[in-house]
Amino acid sequence: MITISPAARDALQRWLSHETSLKGVSPKTVEAYAADVGGFLGFITLHKGEPQGLGALSDLSIRDMRSWMAQERGKGVGPRSLARRLSAVKGFFRWLSAHEGIDPTAVLSTRSPKFDKKLPRPLAQDAAFAMLDHVDVQAKEDWIGARDTAVVTLLYGCGLRISEALALKGADTPLPDVLRIKGKGNKMRIVPVLDQARAAVDHYLRLCPYPLEPDGPLFRAVRGGALSPRTIQKSMEQARLQLGLPATATPHAMRHSFATHLLEAGGDLRTIQELLGHASLSTTQVYTGVDAARLMDVYEKAHPKG
Repeated sequence: MITISPAARDALQRWLSHETSLKGVSPKTVEAYAADVGGFLGFITLHKGEPQGLGALSDLSIRDMRSWMAQERGKGVGPRSLARRLSAVKGFFRWLSAHEGIDPTAVLSTRSPKFDKKLPRPLAQDAAFAMLDHVDVQAKEDWIGARDTAVVTLLYGCGLRISEALALKGADTPLPDVLRIKGKGNKMRIVPVLDQARAAVDHYLRLCPYPLEPDGPLFRAVRGGALSPRTIQKSMEQARLQLGLPATATPHAMRHSFATHLLEAGGDLRTIQELLGHASLSTTQVYTGVDAARLMDVYEKAHPKG
């Protein structure tokens, strides 16, 4: 078993607690951070021949970092995954710099491996409508089909993440004109609710055999528990096979489609950014396939030169 110094282990736990309590990072992300940074610290122990205390971590060099990355690549870790691990290590060292006075220069100076970013693929408008019409086809009961249609309508009609749609509670109904959605990092945003989305949810509620509880999940699984994202993914998989749509026709693609179709209809990129809950306008640019010239036009309008 690889030994990490008690000081480094304690610092890692405090950083993870910081990410959870102050930044609102999800449990799965924290688990990934723990594995990534723990693996890095374990490598440094083997590389240096002994557990490294916090002071020793200040002495890491670019060569040490390159050795770690070379080992990761040798284990078959791809560029995208390695970039994610390096990002976690850098986040840890930024925290160490702020709270322990560690010099993070070598770590923060390490370049992330290049990789081709997979661009999202929104559905064409007619394909998105077809998905809404067919996602209930394979449902064994009417209420299940109505449920799946309601969820997918929220993804496409309101631009919600699937986790956000499934986090809705009974107290959120009847759906108001606007929803307050808590997104990534506990960031709140206001999302208008289309009449079609409200009607789809109301139809599901009329058919749902389980009582609506204010603190309970709005969308129920077959046995009454909270609905899982995988169930909606499977329903969309069945529908896309029937419709002849590509494998990229996923729940997240409906959110992409919401943004792209709204932009095509004349929506403002800044407004779409707010509706999606993106911290960066460049992220919205990727979502919607906006070219650099149009993005610069948005920036110039937001920050006109004197």
